[in-house]
Parts: sequence; structure tokens; C-alpha cells
Amino acid sequence: MLTADVVQLNDRCPQTSLLRSKERWVGEGRGLQQVMVYQTQERRKKHQLPHARRRRRKLTLGRRVVTMHPSPRVLDANSSSPAVSPERYWGTYRPQVYFGMKTRSPRSVVTGLMWMRQFAEMDGNIRHTCEQGDHLLGYGWLMHDGVSFGVQEVHDREFTLTTEFVKRMGGDHGGDWTWRITAKQHSTASSAPVISLMFYAATDVQGSLQAHVEEKNRLSSVTGTSEELGNFKITFGKPTAGEGASGKYARYNYLQTKSPGLDKLTDIVKNSLSHKFTFSPSKGEKRAYFAVDSYKVTNHQNQQNDPKMESDFVVHQVTVQTPFQIEVLFESGSFRERPNQLVGSVLTDELEKRKVAFDEKFERSFGLQAKGFTSSQIEFAKAALSNMLGGMGYFFGQSVVQSAYNEHPVLYPEGPLFTAVPSRSFFPRGFLWDEGFHQLLVSKWDTSLTQEVIAHWLDLINVEGWIPREQILDDEARGKVPSEFIVQHNENANPPTLFLALQELLEQLDAQPELSSSQTMIPFLRRLYPRLQIWFEWFNTTQAGPIANSYRWRGRDKDTNLFLNPKTLTSGLDDYPRASHPSADERHVDLYCWMTLASGIMANVARILGEPHQVYENTHRALSNNDLLNKLHWSDNLHAFSDYGNHTQAVSLQQEKVFVPPGQPRHQFPVARLVRSVRKAPKLQYVNALGYVSLFPFLLQILTPDSPKIDHILRDIQDPDRLWTPYGLRSLARSDPLYMKRNTEHDAPYWRGAIWININYLAVRALHHYGSTEGPYKEKAATLYQELRTNLINNVYKQYVDTGYIWEQYSDSTGRGQGSHPFTGWSALTVLIMAEEY
Repeated sequence: MLTADVVQLNDRCPQTSLLRSKERWVGEGRGLQQVMVYQTQERRKKHQLPHARRRRRKLTLGRRVVTMHPSPRVLDANSSSPAVSPERYWGTYRPQVYFGMKTRSPRSVVTGLMWMRQFAEMDGNIRHTCEQGDHLLGYGWLMHDGVSFGVQEVHDREFTLTTEFVKRMGGDHGGDWTWRITAKQHSTASSAPVISLMFYAATDVQGSLQAHVEEKNRLSSVTGTSEELGNFKITFGKPTAGEGASGKYARYNYLQTKSPGLDKLTDIVKNSLSHKFTFSPSKGEKRAYFAVDSYKVTNHQNQQNDPKMESDFVVHQVTVQTPFQIEVLFESGSFRERPNQLVGSVLTDELEKRKVAFDEKFERSFGLQAKGFTSSQIEFAKAALSNMLGGMGYFFGQSVVQSAYNEHPVLYPEGPLFTAVPSRSFFPRGFLWDEGFHQLLVSKWDTSLTQEVIAHWLDLINVEGWIPREQILDDEARGKVPSEFIVQHNENANPPTLFLALQELLEQLDAQPELSSSQTMIPFLRRLYPRLQIWFEWFNTTQAGPIANSYRWRGRDKDTNLFLNPKTLTSGLDDYPRASHPSADERHVDLYCWMTLASGIMANVARILGEPHQVYENTHRALSNNDLLNKLHWSDNLHAFSDYGNHTQAVSLQQEKVFVPPGQPRHQFPVARLVRSVRKAPKLQYVNALGYVSLFPFLLQILTPDSPKIDHILRDIQDPDRLWTPYGLRSLARSDPLYMKRNTEHDAPYWRGAIWININYLAVRALHHYGSTEGPYKEKAATLYQELRTNLINNVYKQYVDTGYIWEQYSDSTGRGQGSHPFTGWSALTVLIMAEEY
């Protein structure tokens, strides 16, 4: 028995088995030991050559995950430079902060705003990065054109800050810009709040800054230089009571130091605060206030960080009582022929021009006034669009990735990403499946912006055809992500929703081929095409199902003992019920539908470019065959489309039993957990869950208009015990056993009943399609379309008015917004529902 055990070890791992064997049979007799050593040496010789070959092959395969696709990039390396794209060079590309600007470059000079309320119960409570824990009454862009100007309101507890910016083109580095910050107290405030605004600039290791200080410790300006900006100057205006009004009493402080990283800026300011300064207006009592004083990089930091990687960091603090207004002016050294400074009345005039232009373009794009919406509803829609545009970020860095051939996670090649983000507070980074939905809205506003975003995502593709689904590219981004979600695995997909955005671009091209934006479409598609090909092929191979023309999401949670239903994060639907016991036998209906959509668009793109399209056409024809769809995914018992897999419904979470020997103290033993109890063995069958996944053949319009399955789907949609609510379609039927059930003791239900706007948008879009297409269900679909559209618009708008936010999801029982906020990613698709733009 001993010998057999050792031989088995040797076969499994000849390089290390001798040490393991010795531990097990030392002292069992020298003769046996000598025999085993001899056997091990012989096997080592025998396996050495194949093992070396396998090791080389593993290293080669391991490098593939970090080898970029060899086709020419869709975007040139300098596509975001001021020489090529001056109007988009500067922007509010820091969605994770309440207000800040940077350039679209890898190591930009960044600018931003922090603030704090003085003489309050929570002194030193600095606002900087968007945090739900700040409990603001509301914040977000009211207007933002995505390029040159924006107006935002931030409602703090006793006052509102209005942040406005305007850009002016000129020179060689993206021109000038000006900020105007206006503070007004709320009518409910007991007294006029005293606020400290902290304007800052940091170089992000490229360039240098020089502070210019006047009397009374006032930082009047900062001059600087960087490789990408040349020389520049930032001027801080004095606070006034408003344009043309007299100045206000203010105290000034400044900080000039070094920063080891942009993610440390808030901490540096907090650690530099001192309470030794006095605020003493002519009328009112003298009071000590907090202000930046000094900050020194510790020896520990010096040892941990290369001094060459430190950034100049300058903060200008002005402390003043509301109401007030302050302007900050950035001027490019290469803009030599400027007519005047962009301040005061000149700034006011420019803002008014941009506001008028924004309103006119908004009505041309969406026609809400013509549709009879109220002025308040239109303002809401403008805010939703503006938050999408104002929530676009430019990120640069490296993902952390891993394949089956890497022993440890490795760094993906450095690269940029220009993308919208789902939520400035909770998800201020790029998500692959969110972005396709984002661009459905953005493309209606600015087609060229959508083309650029799609190009940035496809330029991240590796030689395998894989794109990391969540882009966590720098220290600021990683600071917002739990460690277990940082590593991206190359077998894991995300719904290829960028094909939805491409479908929209192709429809625009087909409808108006004479437009100038359409003239750029063909060259764009031609550059994109090699990457689309490898992306589609990656899906078609790595996510293939157990039988022909079926598909299966990889990356499901494997620890079935802890999850009521193991999650499928890769599908985008997280905890939506799938087969209870993950296996290679699964077939996922939503992924089947995504591949049907993708193959059709690949065929269209290939046809437009004059490329061979027959393979894509054949794939699309096969997957579009409703008989095949029914065979793979229709459950006669449920009368719905379903996943298929190793499944049982007889599962529940039960308190784990922990045996404590008599007389032993309980606290010395593990805490009892909730673990899964399986009362009936699983078997291969359809997964009897009714919800969003069941609707996908309808949502992506794969069903033919005369399919009798549409009748079943429309019944489920309008049934209050299943999917219908007065606020939108719930994600999982109320009659389902897992409806609103926790997935673990720590995981609240997520896609198990709540209303999600992206899927509801697809539902409204599908109802509009089937309600305007000849077929036996046309009238019924048209009626449901009007009802669902009205319910969605009314509830999202009402929650915005009541709470100040657009939300990640909505309660199916009350309609109340819940989850992260503001969530002006795909929830902003409400604008397209209002405009009936599908």
C-alpha cells in the first residue's frame, strides 16, 4: 500500500515526489528507501524531456493572455492628442471626483475641487471623491455637451454648489478653460454656512508646478509645465457675492508638497489640516477653523516610493461665508492670440451661448418638447443624458489578468480607455457589458463619440480575442474594488453589448448615408473589422456549449456549498438563478441570443466592407431558426425559454451545525455559517426560473412575429404574479422560489426581483418592434408597449424628483430607487424610452 501511494505521487509530479515520499516512509527500512529513490531517479530521467517541453509550452500559452492582437490599432497612438483632437483634449474625465478635469493623456496634469463645511459638528469632513457615504441630497450634471461645457449642481446638507466650466479652443494644447463655483445656502439653513473650497493641481509624475503667493498667504496662481501641455497658468480669482458684486471677506491658505499617487490626494489634504487659523470677519465672532498647513512625506514613504515617481501637488484653500462665487482660469502658454480672458461677463456670455446650443441640439436629437413632455420632465431627461456624458472618463494603466497557464496573476499591457462609467460613486470604471447600453444613448447625441469609445474597447483585445470585462486600470480605480474582483480571467466573457451599439451605427448609416458622420463610418468599420472577427471567434469557441449551436457562460462560482445558487457574474446577471449545480452540460439561453445578434451584425459589417460574409450569415441563419431555439431552450413544463443544466429546486440555506464537545467553550470553535442544503439530487433538466433570461429571445427580437411563443411571453410580461409591476418588469417572477431570496448570508438579492432599466429598455424596444410588425400579436404588443413605457418613465422621473438621483435598480413592490446612486449608466436609457428612439 505504501509503495502504491508513492508511485502515484511520482507519476503525478516527478520533480517533487521524492521529498514528499521521504516524509511518508522515512524510518520504514533502508532497503525500501533505496528502492524508492532509485525508482524516482529513473522516472525523473524518463519524464525530464516531456516535462521541459510541457513547461515551455505552458510559458508560451501563458504569455498569450498578455499579448495584444497584431492587427493595426483602430485608433492611432496620438488619436487623443491636442494636435489630432484639440476639442476633446481637456475634459471632466475624472468621473470619480465631484468636480475635476484632466487631459486625455497617460500622465495628465489633473485639477480638482475639494470642500469642507467649517464650524460644523463634523469638522474636517472633506468632500472630494464621489462617495455614497457622504449622504449628499443629490448631485450631478444638469447640462453637459460631452465636449466644451457643463453645469452641475451638488446639494450638500445646508448649501448647494453649482460648478460650471467652459472651454475655449486656441494654441497647440487644447486651449483655455474656466471654472465658476457658486455657493448658495438652503432656505432651511439656520445660518449662512462658512465653507472652505480647496482647488488643486497635481502633475501625476509628469511636469512641475510653481506656486505664486501674495500677501495674507493667498495663492494667486500656479504656473507649470509638462511635456504634453507646454507652459500653462492657473489663476484663482477672489470670491465675490456674484458677478459684478463686491468682494467677500475670506481667509486663504495653501499647500505645496509632493504626492506619491493621485489616489493619495485626499489623505494628504486631511493629514495637512491644522486648527490654528482664525476666521474673523468684521461682523461676527472670531473662530478657529481648519486649513491646510504643511505636509511632509515620511521616511517610510520615501523608502517605499521612487522620488522620480512623485508628483507636484498644490492646493489653494479659500474659506468664505455663503453666498459667494469664485472663478478659476486655466490658460495655455501656446494660446497667444486670445481676444480676452474667459472670466466675468465674458464667461457668462459664453455659458449662455453653450446652454442655448445644448437645448437646441437636445430637442433636435430627442424631440421631447414635441412629444408633449413637461418642462420638468425635459430637465430630468437633460440631466440623465448630461450625467452619461459628464460621467465619461479617460483611464490609463494595466489590468491584472490570469489564464489557466499562469501560476500567478500578471499585468496586462498598459493602455488607455475612454469610456462612460455606470456610477460615479460606486462603479467609476469601465464595464464591458454596460458600455454597449451606454453607447445606445451616446450615439443618438454624438456618433463620433461612440465610434471612439468602441475603438478604445476593441483596442484592448489580446491575441486570443479576449477583452477583460472590467477595466481597473490604476491605483484610484483599484481603491474602489474589493480585492477578490481585481483579477480578470481570460476564460470569462461578458455580454457583447457593443454589438447593440454597432447595430445602431449601421442603422444610422443605412438611413442617412449622405451625412458627414456616415462618411467616416466605412473607414472606421474597416479598421475595426479584424478585431471584431477575433472577438466573435473567441466567443464562438471559448463559450461554446455541450452540443452544436449551444453556448455556456464560463466562470460560474464553483463553491456550491456556500451559495443558494452559484452566481454567473460573467453573464452580467450575477445571482439570477441558473442550474443549481454548475457543470459542462449547461446551455444558457441569454448567451445563445447574444451570439445570434452578434453573428447577424458580423454578417452585415462584412457585407458592407465587401468581405466574405457567408460564414457569419450561415451561423446567423442557424441560430435564428426558431425550431433550433425551441429545441435547445423551450421548457414545455414552464411554457418559457429556459437554461438547461444539472439542476434541482430543492435547495435552501440552513444554519451549519458545529459540534462542540461537552465542556468545551463555544467561542473557541468556528462561527456557524449559512450553508446550502440539497434535499433532492440534481438532474439534467430545464432550469425552471422565470424572469429576464426567459425573455431574451423576445428582447433581442430573435422570435419571428408569428411565433406562438410570443403569446406565452406577453402573458408572462403582463402577469402581476410574474413580471408585471406598475414601475417596470421585475427581474424574477414573484412566484419563483428564489424570488428575493438571499444568495448567501451576506449577499442580498440582486437580480431576483428588482427592476433594471437596461433590460426594461430592451423589453420596450421589443414591444415596439412586435407592436409595429404584422403578426398575430401586433395589437397586444402595442398595448403593452404603451403601458410599460409610461410606467417606466413615470417611476424613474418620480424617484429622481423625490430623491435627487437616478438609481441602479428599482423596487418591484414600491418603485423606490435602490442600489448605487447616482447610476446614470444604463438607467439613463430612460431618455431613449421617452424619445421612442430604438
